[in-house]
Amino acid sequence: TTIEARIVQDADRLDALGAVGLARMFYVSGRLGRALAHPSDPLALERALDDGAYSLDHIVVKLAKLPEMMQTEAGRAMANARLGRLLVFRKEFAADWTGSTSS
Repeated sequence: TTIEARIVQDADRLDALGAVGLARMFYVSGRLGRALAHPSDPLALERALDDGAYSLDHIVVKLAKLPEMMQTEAGRAMANARLGRLLVFRKEFAADWTGSTSS
């Protein structure tokens, strides 16, 4: 595989880990009829993750695996940073979703 192909693949994966990718994830999940999150356990602390049913689960089921799949060192570093932001978002979303005051 050429360096150019590896860079393009990393760019595509970085897009999925960014804000636009997150918006696209929620849009597609909605179009597929998936709920935003489990009603009482959005972080799947006491249930199995199911991104076929809950949009928020997709962050852990699929997106969290992308950094290890990156083809370049720079891409991996950027992917880890973006994943960190997504995981913070996930936690804050869950707090809002359940009405929790602590996040």
